[in-house]
Amino acid sequence: MGAEAAGTERARTGGEPGAPGGSGGPGESTFTVLVAAGANLGIAVAKLIAGLISGSSAMLSEAAHSVADTVTEVLLLIALKRSAKPADEDHPLGYGPERYVWAMLASVATFVGGAVFSVYDGVHTLIRGEELGNPVISYIVLGLAFLLEGYSLRTGVKQMHGEAARSRTPFLRYMRWTPDTTVKAVVMEDSAALAGLVLAAAGLLCAQLTGEGAYDGVASILIGLLLVVVAWVLGRSNAELLVGRPLPRRTREQIRAELLALPHVDAVLDLVTLVQGPGESLVAAKVDFRDASSAAQIEWACEQAENRLRELFPQIRRVYLDPTPGGGQRRRAGLSPWED
Repeated sequence: MGAEAAGTERARTGGEPGAPGGSGGPGESTFTVLVAAGANLGIAVAKLIAGLISGSSAMLSEAAHSVADTVTEVLLLIALKRSAKPADEDHPLGYGPERYVWAMLASVATFVGGAVFSVYDGVHTLIRGEELGNPVISYIVLGLAFLLEGYSLRTGVKQMHGEAARSRTPFLRYMRWTPDTTVKAVVMEDSAALAGLVLAAAGLLCAQLTGEGAYDGVASILIGLLLVVVAWVLGRSNAELLVGRPLPRRTREQIRAELLALPHVDAVLDLVTLVQGPGESLVAAKVDFRDASSAAQIEWACEQAENRLRELFPQIRRVYLDPTPGGGQRRRAGLSPWED
């Protein structure tokens, strides 16, 4: 096949985020989410106790932040489990997109459980004021939380770096376009958590040095706004995949080239691709086969195309080719170019 000699290895990796072959396995994603869930649950309890003892609005906001993150991780675990179910009669294309439904709910949990409470508590503190207790325990909890969140973030970043390297994509670009939104959620939420810890510590320190609880309230509001940004980015990413995102343009061009390189193929009239999950994509195409090709030759060409695309792009699970007469054939038959 002519296309085989023209960059097989580049085609195998896809070369772009979201391209076949770029995502880690479900076991790796599950471990990353479990690490994040365990860290956030322990941190949430510690922050709540510290917030109640010190009376810090920022600490209570951080506790809400960690509770929201824990709920998020639970939803992400549900997403991983349910999306891994095999295709059946009622869902012939599988359950892959269900991952994005639960991930979308996780982003809503981040907004409602963390952002709304943090902003409300910060505004309440600015209006009513607060009496600060002993902040020492808050500093201790913040330090321990920073270590745990840092370890969780390291786990998520390590997995995502591996996926970015496999797809030969810069890390930040891969973060934007990866179809593995569960690991993306862990990385973004842990990054926001570390930033939130710094804000909470700064608010506590300023309030302690000046005796003004308003600094603590401002820190709480900033934490809430940070969570709004995270929830928006994650919600948008999952919405794009739920609506239907195609494979990257370069990957589509490679797929088209592979189809055109097949014997008996004259043209690819239409090509549709769909990302169904981090390890699952669909390809459908209207193909104009040569007029002289026999039915058997067309059948074997379709079989060859499916095998070839699955070999080059392991993430492609389904290939549907529709033999369709080209424009010249339609004109000879007296049909409109758009008439079926």
